[in-house]
Amino acid sequence: MQIIASPAICLDETGMLIEGKRKWCHVVSTENLTYYAANPHRGSEANEDMGILPVYSGTAVHDGWSSYFKFKFKHALCNAHHIRDLLFIHEEYKQNWAKDLIDQLIDIKETVDRRKPIHCNLDLAEINDFEDRYDHIIERAKLENPPITSNSQGPIKKRGKKKKTKAQNLLERLQKYRREVLAFMYDFEVPFDNNQAERDLRMMKVQQKISGNFRSWDGAKIFCRIRGYISTVKKNSSSVIDAIQGVFEGKPFIPQRTLIAV
Repeated sequence: MQIIASPAICLDETGMLIEGKRKWCHVVSTENLTYYAANPHRGSEANEDMGILPVYSGTAVHDGWSSYFKFKFKHALCNAHHIRDLLFIHEEYKQNWAKDLIDQLIDIKETVDRRKPIHCNLDLAEINDFEDRYDHIIERAKLENPPITSNSQGPIKKRGKKKKTKAQNLLERLQKYRREVLAFMYDFEVPFDNNQAERDLRMMKVQQKISGNFRSWDGAKIFCRIRGYISTVKKNSSSVIDAIQGVFEGKPFIPQRTLIAV
């Protein structure tokens, strides 16, 4: 399967009503390929059933859903999500480090985009400089968001972990997964965000708004297979009508092997 051989893929999932109950539609995609799968589960069991992620060895871009980290492929985190979260921290909590990190991520992306046509990577000195600037912003952020103590929260009323603020949770994620956040900087084949997968799920959401429900599992699975085929055909700028006719003639459309374009 060409998706398994792709150097980078995008992952996402959305709710799907089947037989009147909430189930899940999972997508694995690149700029040229789309694969949908309906499953009763949202987490790692569904991805095991799909058969792609257990054998995939490239880089998967996703939103940080914990189930994805159970697989051994290389991980990259969606920076569109990070920018939205950072903007919220900046606007709601007036923390300037969040705006500075947004600018930093965009600066790296613009540098990578300029280099792609003529280079396959950034210079080591540039990478080190970007990493140092990233780390410096994180250290500033830690000063603005110190660990919660019993003194800052008043008397401890119940046992268990103290609840962290949204800023602290985001900061912890950005520090723990720095390499995954900056994966697009180290490897030009890795997208900056997971928008490809989100775009590919829009048609599934449109179907749910119009039809509301699949009356059987067979219907949901057939729909996923047909939509994945049509989506792949359209991504490769081919005629959908000709591709569907080719299926009945025993000559289905098969895309040429291509690498993900970012």
